[in-house]
Amino acid sequence: MTSHGTADPGPAAGSGRPSGRAAADGPASSALTWALAEEALRAVEEVGGYAGGVYLRSGTPGLLRLAVLVGLPGPLFRPWWRMHTNRPFPVAEVHRSGQSVHLPDVEEAMRRFPQLVASLPFPFASLYAPVVAGRERFGVLVALRPPTPGVPVDARDRNRMTRGALRLGEALSDLAAEGTVVEWPGDPVCVQLSTGSGPPVRFGSFDWDLDTGTVTLDDGLVEILGAQVTSPCSIEVLTSLLEPEDGYALWAAARQATGADGRPAVRRLRLKAPDGGLHLLEVSTRARRSTATALDGSGGHLTGTLVDLGTGLVGSDATDRLPRAILAIDRLGRITYVNERTERLLGRPRGALAGRPLWEALPWFGHPFHEEQLRAALLSGEPVRFLARPERGQWLSVSLHPGRDGVTMVLVPEEDPAGLGARARGGRRADDGLSAPGDRAAALYRPVALAIALTEAVTARQVAAVVTEELLPAFGGRQLAIYLLSDRRLYLAWETGFPPGFLEPFDGVALDARLPGVETLTSGRPLFFESMEQLGRAYPDLPMDAHSGARAFLPLIASGRPVGSCILGFDRPRGFSPEERTVLTALAGLIAQALERAQRYDTESAVARGLQDALLPHRLPVRDGVDTVGRYLPGTQGMDVGGDWYDVIETGQRRLALVIGDVQGHGVAAAATMGQLRSAVRAFALGGHRPQDVMRGTNRLLIDLDPGQFASCCYVLLDPETGEARAVRAGHPQPLLLQPDGTTETVELAGGVVLGVDDRASYPVTRLRLAPGAVLALFTDGLVERPGRDIDEGIERLRQALAATGSLALPEAADRLIREARQATARPDDIALLLAARWPGGT
Repeated sequence: MTSHGTADPGPAAGSGRPSGRAAADGPASSALTWALAEEALRAVEEVGGYAGGVYLRSGTPGLLRLAVLVGLPGPLFRPWWRMHTNRPFPVAEVHRSGQSVHLPDVEEAMRRFPQLVASLPFPFASLYAPVVAGRERFGVLVALRPPTPGVPVDARDRNRMTRGALRLGEALSDLAAEGTVVEWPGDPVCVQLSTGSGPPVRFGSFDWDLDTGTVTLDDGLVEILGAQVTSPCSIEVLTSLLEPEDGYALWAAARQATGADGRPAVRRLRLKAPDGGLHLLEVSTRARRSTATALDGSGGHLTGTLVDLGTGLVGSDATDRLPRAILAIDRLGRITYVNERTERLLGRPRGALAGRPLWEALPWFGHPFHEEQLRAALLSGEPVRFLARPERGQWLSVSLHPGRDGVTMVLVPEEDPAGLGARARGGRRADDGLSAPGDRAAALYRPVALAIALTEAVTARQVAAVVTEELLPAFGGRQLAIYLLSDRRLYLAWETGFPPGFLEPFDGVALDARLPGVETLTSGRPLFFESMEQLGRAYPDLPMDAHSGARAFLPLIASGRPVGSCILGFDRPRGFSPEERTVLTALAGLIAQALERAQRYDTESAVARGLQDALLPHRLPVRDGVDTVGRYLPGTQGMDVGGDWYDVIETGQRRLALVIGDVQGHGVAAAATMGQLRSAVRAFALGGHRPQDVMRGTNRLLIDLDPGQFASCCYVLLDPETGEARAVRAGHPQPLLLQPDGTTETVELAGGVVLGVDDRASYPVTRLRLAPGAVLALFTDGLVERPGRDIDEGIERLRQALAATGSLALPEAADRLIREARQATARPDDIALLLAARWPGGT
């Protein structure tokens, strides 16, 4: 794992930030970070949580990034740093819908968001609220806390999350108005929660003048800090001695103490000591206002007490005498305590461990299985026990005991329990002991999560996108290429992360080429190369896109049939454990099955699209006295063809018939039924039948053609000379009418039941007259319907959008309506049609 956060949330010496009142408002150069972190901290604490954060829009359409993570180690949750808004996760749902989500326990989470539980299979509760300001959506506020099985999240905590998200939305809106780009393009900043007290070693205090930014230190604090600082000094000098995230924590404590409620704050900070080591300082802050400052509204003073918990974060003699090795980390994964027995057991001095991230101080903790155990402890709050063998040394029984301030670890030597040594040398036994169930669970959750995501992917492009979004982050990959087999050649279907044009020479290679992507498919065996040097030795003529890294070549085989091959690329050399090789091979099988299914879908979709394109009108008739325009909006996922249709028919009585309809379902069958109904309506209209007879005849035809199938329809017969119209409706949404003065209204047409249900149904006629310049808009429900929302809300949004088109030309107005529907309203899995007619006022 890599270190977290590229942004520096704390002020640095010499940053040029102005002093005075701005000192109490946090670093001016980090205003966005400050706004996000402050509200995330507040939300987590108010709802009794132990972790949380904020997802923010990234600048890439459809992608949110984790901007701030509170109370959890960033590297441990790298797979969740990015969230695509079309994924079935609560963060994506909240951002799409604008509605909060509250999951009190794992049962509710499994019912509503099974992929969340598959990717994080631990018992915890989670609360999500949309960060909005007006109609602008910035992201999602998240809080995690212990579960309450069977007990819903109460109204008080729901309201706290909502208020916090609204406050954050207003703050971000203000920043945007000031010119700040409210987007997060990089890695998250990790922020710690308030901590409890620890045993004091040395004391010191300071007084921070919030108006001038000057800090006065007492003798005790000067002794702790040493010659690297004198009193008085600026607040920037003090924070420059802290780690970046701890510099931010001091600002957070100041902001909390000087807030409206004036709550004291406690934070644990790491100080760079004069001896080169790290001291753990526990800072308690409290605001102090004089009479003068209270009257003029200025900042006053912030007093703080620092308790030095010792160089090397050492505990008391009593803990050193404990018969077990004990090590502790805070909730950001940094080692805060090491006793003497741990030093001897690990063969590492305290100074080499204290203050460092766990996976840097103990690299074996970066193994995926060990990461999973630490995630389990941090998210579930329950003790976790497993076996580990650090760097092929002595086996250890590792017990993790989580708490609000971090995790305490107890390390006990084990004498090769249950024959695990044989397993480490490459063997495997059925009775692998304590590590086997956990190993299997850690190896299984990624295939389960990916399998759930793949079931929702329909096209080959969607399958590739899921692999990019789910598989690469889980294994720390950076490059992906998918080749599909056709006519005994491999063709590039998807790539990401490779240099532009690098893969083009390999597009269309034959199966007799000596390339790893070909040989993995022809042999059916995955190929793993732990370094680029190893790959170069195996294939000396193979061009390289990088000098450093690792590669995995996976065969895509579904039910014994070759589908293609998949290439995973990593920026750095890395090993592939037996568990990882097994998992990746299993995932390749899932991907192959999904791609095979997608290829069948693509074939059917192409047929259906061709059928629909052939049946829909390629152009509308040009007629003096009326302008017409039609627009077709396919779904963004799933089957993108269906039974929606529209038509404009010149009848024999110098009338113009406007028709729009929607056959139930999608695919070839729906498109075929649509074609038959369109032909029937056209035949009845050209035969001079009255509108009610056109609808009755079409209804009986559908019942005869396909019992059990049904469709909605709206038919308007317009006289272009007078603007008079007669309309009938069969279960279809009411049209909208834009008047010449810019007002809009819903046209209340009398209606009958949908077509295909009752062969004796009647369809009453509604008469209306269009004013000169009026626009009549007919549409299908895909344009206004949205999951979880009343369709009337969508119709109202469309009405307002129609009113806003004003005097635009009809084609431009239609384009705007379709564009806004795609962005905000149209169902992602449906078809939407719009048919509009403007009556200029006679011939």
